[in-house]
Amino acid sequence: MKKSLLIIALAISIISCNKETQTTEAAAFKTAYIDTSKLMEEYTEAKDVAAKYKSKSDEAARKLEVQEANFKSDANYFQKNAQANGQAWAQQKGAELQQRQQQLQYAAQTMAQQLQEGHAVEMDTLVKSVKKFIKDYGKEKGYDYVYGTGDAASVLYAKDSYDITDEVVKLLNDKYTTSAKKEETTETKKEEKK
Repeated sequence: MKKSLLIIALAISIISCNKETQTTEAAAFKTAYIDTSKLMEEYTEAKDVAAKYKSKSDEAARKLEVQEANFKSDANYFQKNAQANGQAWAQQKGAELQQRQQQLQYAAQTMAQQLQEGHAVEMDTLVKSVKKFIKDYGKEKGYDYVYGTGDAASVLYAKDSYDITDEVVKLLNDKYTTSAKKEETTETKKEEKK
């Protein structure tokens, strides 16, 4: 009986030591998280990409509006003069107007698609760059895990003290500003040589 109690006591102490070791190992992990939605909202380069494509979209819309206004004017002229100029003229001009309308629609679709594709490519490149930055940052700071929250949340809860979003946004913006200044300096030097 004493041997049984001794074996049970020994087993319990081994299990509790094992749990303490596991708890200590788990506590030794250094983790943090980043709110990816906030990161992309506050990252200057992401804002610049969005503004660039908004500007391109507005410019394309203005060009299409001019072409549409010309088309509407020609269509109104056609309607007013169709009976006076005869059936042959009306059929010919009607076919021409219909072809122009299709061309306008095709141009609008093509332009929208090109803008979407260009924006998607730049955003993919930007996201890859941010992921690499975060990976390097995590290694440099000694993190075992850096989680992401936001639109595609992989963390359902974390203490606010583990949130490194603001620090990463600041570092990314500083890096982007520095590289933009370097590009401006390089371009200025090239222009001075000319």
